[in-house]
Amino acid sequence: MPEKFIINGENKLKGEIEARGAKNVAFPVLVASLLTDQDCVIDNLPLIEDVFKIIEIIKSMDVDVQWIGPRKVKINAKNINPNKIKKELVSKLRGSISLFGALLARFHKANLPQPGGCVIGSRPITTHLDAFKQLGITVTPETNSFSLKIDDPKPATVILNEFSVSATLNVLIYASLVPGQTTIKIADQDYQTQELVKVLNKMGAKIKIHPFNTITVDGVKKLKGFNYKLIYDPIEAGTFILLAGATKSNLIVKNVEIELLDLVLKKLKDFGLIFKQLDKSTIEVMPSHNVKIEKIQALPYPGMSTDLLPLFGVWATQTEGMTLLHDPLYEGRLKYLEELNKMGANIIFSDPHRAIIPGPTPLYGVEINSPDLRGGASLIVGALVAKGETVINNIYQIDRGYEKIEERLQKIGADIKRVS
Repeated sequence: MPEKFIINGENKLKGEIEARGAKNVAFPVLVASLLTDQDCVIDNLPLIEDVFKIIEIIKSMDVDVQWIGPRKVKINAKNINPNKIKKELVSKLRGSISLFGALLARFHKANLPQPGGCVIGSRPITTHLDAFKQLGITVTPETNSFSLKIDDPKPATVILNEFSVSATLNVLIYASLVPGQTTIKIADQDYQTQELVKVLNKMGAKIKIHPFNTITVDGVKKLKGFNYKLIYDPIEAGTFILLAGATKSNLIVKNVEIELLDLVLKKLKDFGLIFKQLDKSTIEVMPSHNVKIEKIQALPYPGMSTDLLPLFGVWATQTEGMTLLHDPLYEGRLKYLEELNKMGANIIFSDPHRAIIPGPTPLYGVEINSPDLRGGASLIVGALVAKGETVINNIYQIDRGYEKIEERLQKIGADIKRVS
């Protein structure tokens, strides 16, 4: 039965909240375990819907997956059978796209549907397919799926069409099991990529990240198992910091990967948020009343993450003056702003990628829908700011990326409950 959140706003939040394991690192690392017939142990997994789904997909291929701790799994893919994969799950999960690289590396062929995920605009896999073609792989479109095959894998130079995180991860996974040196240009170098490189190097590949967004992969014939603990989620930590800013609350955020949020923290300081670093992974945010954003734009790493932009969009309704919000990456990313307008915001849409947000604007509780994962998280923040009761439907989208979010927010004073 579909669930929803009922939230009563205007409470000041206080206390401590911590980030869980990094969702966007979990996907490629779990998929990397399919490259070897040895045991792989992955710790600090966030207990969220998307992680459960990718594990279910992996198990459907007769891969042995054992939970050996509350957030820890041991995976052995010695008996993997890709013909048994649950394709209906693949089609619902964007993170499953890395399976193309793993199955091609292990079996030299893959037949999978186009992965699904958040509806935040056009997210074709053409960059992935183009990269595989550059590696000599034959790509055959079929009804609602793609068939990829290669007879004699060889290293090559791949020039990606864009700074694609998932395409970079896919090529890294594939090339690690292809002997010789593969070069990836226009490669993403975000935290997901950096962490996957660490894991693949543990497995026996020799991968180096170079200047000018270039990565070289010296692949090998056989990879070993690994033990790895996920870093904490910088997007979740950023969500909680911005939550404190928007609600003008005193909040301590723990497990902050501070070096991955350099630009975010600088911008927050520039905008007028009052906060201090208590130790190497803890940020305390104080109530801040004279905040002015003016302009915020999503950019590829090391620029501002597109996943954090929706939180800035909500915060901008409570700051002084006009804010220009620009997300050039996804034309559907701003859908959550339509829900904020239902709550009383006066947001003007310049085009699918840009919006002008005046503030401060009072928000009022109404019934709204979560359009996607990050937009849904931002609407929770909007509801905590708003006067009265807000009902948020389609919260499955939020559960995909935030573990038991209502229970964690209740502990810092939020009036939020989950109902069927």
